[in-house]
Amino acid sequence: MRVIFTCGGTAGHVNPALALAGLIKDRRPTSEILFVGAHRGIEQRLIEAAGWKFQAVEISSFHRSLKPKEIKHNFISLYNLLRSPREARSLLKVFPADLVVGTGGYASYPMIRAAARQGIPTAIHESNAIPGLTTKLLEDCVDLIMVGFEGCRKNYRYTEKVQVTGTPVRGDFFRLSKRDAKAELGMDDGRPLIVSFWGSLGAEEMNRQMARFMSLEAQSGAFHHVHGAGTIGSRHMREYLAAAGLDLERSPSLEVREYIQNMGVLMRAADLVICRAGASTISELTALGQPAIIVPSPNVVHNHQEHNARVLADAGGAEMILEKDCSGELLFKTACAILKDRDRRRRMSVAMASLGSIDAAENIYSAIMALQGRRKK
Repeated sequence: MRVIFTCGGTAGHVNPALALAGLIKDRRPTSEILFVGAHRGIEQRLIEAAGWKFQAVEISSFHRSLKPKEIKHNFISLYNLLRSPREARSLLKVFPADLVVGTGGYASYPMIRAAARQGIPTAIHESNAIPGLTTKLLEDCVDLIMVGFEGCRKNYRYTEKVQVTGTPVRGDFFRLSKRDAKAELGMDDGRPLIVSFWGSLGAEEMNRQMARFMSLEAQSGAFHHVHGAGTIGSRHMREYLAAAGLDLERSPSLEVREYIQNMGVLMRAADLVICRAGASTISELTALGQPAIIVPSPNVVHNHQEHNARVLADAGGAEMILEKDCSGELLFKTACAILKDRDRRRRMSVAMASLGSIDAAENIYSAIMALQGRRKK
């Protein structure tokens, strides 16, 4: 069996494809797998680091701006959009796939469209609550649309194509029990653990508010806290902490990192997570049943993070605070209220877990395997 995965743009689009490719190779060792993405996306680095073959197509996004450089970019993107179908057809000649699966990103569009026109079974997985532009454009031609939550179904025209599978989460998130994760971290002294992050790059204003949050924590000494400031955000975090009057050397239970390498262990051990509402983060929170305070990024297309967050908040698994309303003081007050109420945390955990799926990769595997033999004339 030959399978093409096409994805890109963000790690949230790439990681589900990587998880599924690994499962297919385990179950069907003779399978041949090829990843297809864009030249300038994050996908090539992630995919090749995982040991998979990668092929690029010339495709790029459209920017919503009338600045001269953005208009020029959009003309290039239009040209790439017109030439990409030819590249996709050429790839299918070299690698005659039995199945093509997209997990989001602009690179998915030409590959899935070309495969569908050749009668090859196609599927797409949408990690966000609201379908992205690529998913919308492909809805009419794919055989199967896989989503994370039942509530997502109403956002599609062809509901008969929609199947709720969940979104795969890396296995290291489940390696340890909560108790063992706390012990491994040396944070098993009875104090609750808060884990916070705003994304791999960080967010200037939210890191500033987190510095104020941590200064209030330091006064109480009631919690352990690990904050991921992000690649860019960490450059300024020291000055934010100084402005908030906090010296971390005097507060050993509080820690700021540029990037959280052991996220699986930390999120497993956490009693509360404070974060954005990206697709990968949402799938991790729900799979773990992890109570959260979510501040969705307002700087994303179609405001999809707020839609993601509302799914969790409406179910009772999270508290959502819009960035325009957010402050370090409000975050701290909300966190304290949750962490001091064990019954509330338990209810939030149950609600969060009701939206997740530990078996998401298995569900997706079964769904796409059912497409085999459906090749259309």
